[in-house]
Amino acid sequence: MKGSEWHPGVILSCRAQLGYRPPDTDRRTDVLLLSPWLAPIVWSETYNSAILDAQFHQRNVRVGITIFGIKKYTVFVSTFIETAEKYFMVGHKVNYYVFTDRVSDIPMVDLAEGRRVMVLSVPAYRRWQDVSMRRMEMLRDYSRRRFMEEVDYLVCVDVDMRFSDEVGVEILSDLFGTLHPGLYGTSREGYTYERNPQSEAYIPADEGDFYYAGGYFGGNVEEVYKLTDFCHNAMMTDKAKNIEAVWHDESYLNKYFLYHKPTRILSPEYLWDDDLGTPDFLRRKRFLAVRKNHKEIRN
Repeated sequence: MKGSEWHPGVILSCRAQLGYRPPDTDRRTDVLLLSPWLAPIVWSETYNSAILDAQFHQRNVRVGITIFGIKKYTVFVSTFIETAEKYFMVGHKVNYYVFTDRVSDIPMVDLAEGRRVMVLSVPAYRRWQDVSMRRMEMLRDYSRRRFMEEVDYLVCVDVDMRFSDEVGVEILSDLFGTLHPGLYGTSREGYTYERNPQSEAYIPADEGDFYYAGGYFGGNVEEVYKLTDFCHNAMMTDKAKNIEAVWHDESYLNKYFLYHKPTRILSPEYLWDDDLGTPDFLRRKRFLAVRKNHKEIRN
């Protein structure tokens, strides 16, 4: 659908559902605000947090956020939770689900009322690539076994990050993904999809909407279950064929989002790396990569 074919009433309806400001105060004209299938793309100055907070408080929503502190990655857990307490879903009920093979290494952090840390003991894997890919299996299993009974939405993110600005209920939707900061603004030809036709993650050169980051996705628990179930099964099918997708679990996530469109898309404000600088479109840096020696941490 071309932009000129969008009906104004439909656009305003989408914006109202997200808690958008009235048109006269909607100041973002420099970035895309709606996907071709009319999913809102969330940027600063495009929503009213007070309206959204009231709606979600009325529904008594509980949010789960999942992180994987496997092997040496436990070193990031403290900073992650401490900064989340300052900026993530402030005033809302939150469960922190920490998957780890080193339960005793998970620190105690002071939490606001209605917020809990839940440590989940899981096995480690020898290669970091396997640790990354097996996240989908663990998220799938715990979604069905536990999360559906405990939270309404899941936010699945990388642990080696820190919150540096507000992240609230504006991100929540049935199914959401995040635009990859390193590939934002790149043409489809530049997207690093899996191009091996034998892989379950394969995306043809003439297909694809956006390139999504594997380190930030979520939705209601049922939708996260469906996503992670697809990704895990696709990875296991490829493994049986001795195929490993170019960007591991991220490649399968992009395949899923191609045929199961997200109902909300988060802008690069929600996942950024300061090594990329500060482009004009980036007015807020909400969630930042922690600088580290990847080789040392993954060894």
